[in-house]
Amino acid sequence: METVLITGGAGFIGSNFIFYFLEKNKNIQVVNLDLLTYAGNISNLKEVKNNSNYKFIKGDICDRKLVESLFKEYKFSGVIHFAAESHVDNSIENPDTFVKTNVFGTFTLLDVSKNFWMKSPNKHKNKFKNARFHHISTDEVYGTLGDQGLFSEQTPYAPNSPYSASKASSDFLVRSYFHTYGMNVVTTNCSNNYGPKQHNEKLIPTIIRKAISGEKIPIYGDGKNIRDWLYVLDHCIGIDLVFTKGSVGETYNIGGNNERNNLYIANKICEILDEILPKEESYKKQIHFVKDRPGHDFRYAIDASKIENSLGWKANENFESGILKTIKWYLKKHQV
Repeated sequence: METVLITGGAGFIGSNFIFYFLEKNKNIQVVNLDLLTYAGNISNLKEVKNNSNYKFIKGDICDRKLVESLFKEYKFSGVIHFAAESHVDNSIENPDTFVKTNVFGTFTLLDVSKNFWMKSPNKHKNKFKNARFHHISTDEVYGTLGDQGLFSEQTPYAPNSPYSASKASSDFLVRSYFHTYGMNVVTTNCSNNYGPKQHNEKLIPTIIRKAISGEKIPIYGDGKNIRDWLYVLDHCIGIDLVFTKGSVGETYNIGGNNERNNLYIANKICEILDEILPKEESYKKQIHFVKDRPGHDFRYAIDASKIENSLGWKANENFESGILKTIKWYLKKHQV
């Protein structure tokens, strides 16, 4: 049976992807390597823990001996690499952790994969001619936009935080292994994800949690910062398409075409809660502006036409349909 290594599969996007991937591919085994740091939660995988095609291993992607031993044992024919430190605020406080995991961890996975799959530059071993390394990245590597324009795959990199700089570095490492060694790699850069299982500290889970607990809902600065929001299942479908059908060495941007600013998101969540979980005062009364974070990028927006035109992908959810599903999931989680 073919076996694929998924790193960081206990995190938000990774856990959603593993469930989707196993449901779609009954004849593929998944090994999930995750260190279970703050962003990883084993409970995210309760739907698949008894699946005979699923195996969880707690471990660090920077541990070369462990990664090599897993390749020898399972003979992976693919790697889908989610594992990363990802919270911008945390990268400002502890940039060294982001460099270690996102840069050195990606290098370790790439190098072990290359050595296991390839005889020499541009020569794959017969059993691994189609073995592929799929690197999951972010639109934050492109920097920030003004009021107009979109990030395309040709947009020059201009990362503005230690997080985005570490992801940009990992993207370049992946690119180099294609151009230097002829390794079968693909990269996807996504916009802001939302949906079930997202970590509590992220914007949308924070707004929902604070709202239903009666606390102040914190919004950075004036709330005008804009992001392109992508429902996590739409992202999972795009990842699977690129992993199975994407062209070798190519990068694909995946975006939801749903630009919304942070204040709109807070107000929309409050409006939905006013309808489905009403109280005496509107939840909007809890919105509270706080000091902006350093280097806060103004706007991200993705041009997803490449993946749409070449692979037939399209986001199924708009923000308003996706956020309703998300709120209902979190209300159930918090037993409201």
